[in-house]
Amino acid sequence: MATTQRRRTARTTAPTSSADEAVTPDPAADATGAVVAEPAAPAAPAAAWENIVGAIGPKVREVRQLLGLSLQQLAGRSEVSAAAIHKVERGDMVPTITTLLKLAAALGRPIGFFVDDAEWAGPVAVHVRAGERPVAPADWAPSATGVDARAIALPTDRLRAGAVVARVEPGGTSGEPRSVRSGEELVLVLEGTLTVEVSNEIYRLEQGDSLQFPADRPHSWHNPGRRAASVAWWYLHG
Repeated sequence: MATTQRRRTARTTAPTSSADEAVTPDPAADATGAVVAEPAAPAAPAAAWENIVGAIGPKVREVRQLLGLSLQQLAGRSEVSAAAIHKVERGDMVPTITTLLKLAAALGRPIGFFVDDAEWAGPVAVHVRAGERPVAPADWAPSATGVDARAIALPTDRLRAGAVVARVEPGGTSGEPRSVRSGEELVLVLEGTLTVEVSNEIYRLEQGDSLQFPADRPHSWHNPGRRAASVAWWYLHG
């Protein structure tokens, strides 16, 4: 009996002959058995949400500029730091839902406006109220002294021109001559007197006088009079 048991065990555990094994064909092989490389899968199209997220920053910047708000002013309205707003506008940071709610409320837009994938058709014109004029751009005259300046128009992605109106006290000046930007600049004296130097050429402007010049030339100005001057500047980016 013991011998019979051993023979059965041997038959059970013996390896199966290769001739008896079932062969499963390789789906990646051709008729000759050679392996054929599968074609690469086509690249997946960009997800729709990427376009929506990418449009949030430009929309925030566009509305802020249409309202004539500086980063600091929007920060005060929304309780979101100016640095964070700047990162959102540049696309360096995706705002949280809380941050987006705060910005939407401060800008007077529903939150759906910022996450709608449809193209935005904002107002054609930009209305800046006299009592809500933003500060002049930082690069307009950073070294100016004795000057109180406010922007009456700010360049945007759609509109390239900007304008500043300023009260220049007696002796007030823009500082050392420098090249500001490409494009053109136009100065109009509303009241008083202003002396403008462009590429070593000196112009004395009286009330009602204007001066137009390339903005990339070194230029400076000062008030030589005994009373304050009221002056408007228009500039067009090249």
